[in-house]
Amino acid sequence: MPALPRFTGDLTRQEPLPQEAIDAVNAVLESGRLHRYEPVPGEESEASALEREYADWQGRPYCLALASGGQALQIALRAAGVRPGDPVLANAFTLAPVPGAIAAVGAEARLVEINEDLVIDLDDLARKADQAKVLMLSHMRGHQCDMDALMQLADEAGLTVIEDCAHTMGATWRGIRSGNFGRAGCFSTQSYKHLNSGEGGLLTSADPEFMARAILLSGAYMLYERHGARPPLAVFNDVRLSTPNMSARMDNVRAAMLRPQLPRLESNIRRWNRIHDRIATGIAQSARIHLPRRAPQEGYVGSSLRFAVPGMTAAQGEALVSDAAERGVALKWFGASEPVGYTSNYDSWAYLPPQLLPQTRNVLDGLIDLRLPLTLDDDDCDLIAAHIRAAVERLPFAGALS
Repeated sequence: MPALPRFTGDLTRQEPLPQEAIDAVNAVLESGRLHRYEPVPGEESEASALEREYADWQGRPYCLALASGGQALQIALRAAGVRPGDPVLANAFTLAPVPGAIAAVGAEARLVEINEDLVIDLDDLARKADQAKVLMLSHMRGHQCDMDALMQLADEAGLTVIEDCAHTMGATWRGIRSGNFGRAGCFSTQSYKHLNSGEGGLLTSADPEFMARAILLSGAYMLYERHGARPPLAVFNDVRLSTPNMSARMDNVRAAMLRPQLPRLESNIRRWNRIHDRIATGIAQSARIHLPRRAPQEGYVGSSLRFAVPGMTAAQGEALVSDAAERGVALKWFGASEPVGYTSNYDSWAYLPPQLLPQTRNVLDGLIDLRLPLTLDDDDCDLIAAHIRAAVERLPFAGALS
């Protein structure tokens, strides 16, 4: 069989911003009005317009534009009443900004196990539900648990749910957008997310008191009436003088580049899913590769792909990543002992109390992640899948895994 050609594409390269976004940014730069509270009298700022448009798209009455997705998480925790020393539950499979946000407000993260389908283990959550009043649910890498069962459990336990939707902007469960189940939905517009402003975040909610606190926490300078998707002004009266300013606002430049991308999001989701499904079908031909299952109620956004190699040792994980890299395919492995770039696991977060999570540990030891930019075409997808199969088959297992 002839050797596969090396993949020479770039798995970190994003598509260029649409020309409308470039023109909108240039208009803001030329105006000199970069701060969100500097509109021309009688005109709406870019940040305010983004909030209004995103709230309408998301199907939530309130939206707040922030400097980052991590700031959205922190502001949400504070607005939900989390105080220093409070325990906050979170699923153990997530990225560092989630436990980082919990630590930033002085709270203590208590991690919940995940299952082999990469979502929170509802049985472990039920066992731990009485330990906290807030659950920060991370839809990590775009995988959603049974949201009906989770919300029933949370309601019965009195848990406030804050959804980390950094990887599920545009995803659904039973047709309901991710982020619309809990008290708040937190979104990221960092370069590798579904809308790209380099860095940025959005916070949505249907709770007027919660959102009034969030807007004030973001640094509204008593200019909250200039927000495009805010609660009625009267809601701010009781909290406007007792809420600190965290200076976490989004500026007009980033808002201007995001607004033209929003109408393209549904089309891009279809493109991502086509790429995801083609590669997933290709790598599923290997008996050694396990793909996480998705429920029929889940509408996902395949901007990245995960697969597991059950029984993989640490040495084999390192060998797989190295072998794939030589083939031009950049993989991330969640079982590594040290964090690599954006990829880390709960063992790396030494600022958390030690936590015993054997089920999660077993899953992460064999878990591989692949970023899927929209720049990939069908030939790229087929070549990437072939290289992944070849790299896995080269690992020195005794036999194919079931």
